[in-house]
Amino acid sequence: MQIVKYNREIAKEYAKKWAYQRNPAYYNYDAIGGDCTNFVSQCIFHGCNIMNYNQNGWYYKNANDKTPSWTGVEFLAKFLLNNNSVGPFAKEVAIEEIEIGDIVQLSFNGETFGHSLLVVDKLQNDLDNLLVATHTFDSYGRKISTYNYIKHRFLHIEGIRKW
Repeated sequence: MQIVKYNREIAKEYAKKWAYQRNPAYYNYDAIGGDCTNFVSQCIFHGCNIMNYNQNGWYYKNANDKTPSWTGVEFLAKFLLNNNSVGPFAKEVAIEEIEIGDIVQLSFNGETFGHSLLVVDKLQNDLDNLLVATHTFDSYGRKISTYNYIKHRFLHIEGIRKW
């Protein structure tokens, strides 16, 4: 198995193209819990071009054949932080280590995380200068500081494992 670089610019360009619309190749989950993590997974996939088809992996075939990690906020974090097989893997970091194409997750109740966003720009190492894209609350280039949340976490994609 080899580790290859995650293409952050392709992930960002995908986010720019689809932030305010829906790619018909993927189901739109807005009406059944939200589309944010589905959108972020699409961005990550386009930046790495590999899925993990293991039972507890990270993949999307269709609306009824996907892993919970493709669309679930907590499941995506668990997959990225614990993935030792093919596909993307990440670590939780401070804002200083976050880059374009990385993930921010927000908790609105202080206990569980309920919203995923993709970093599309970082002007400085503070929340007023970290810009994100997401679905459900569709946006591109929105400051993370404009969200009303209790806590956040940053997931830095370290690389992609391929056979």
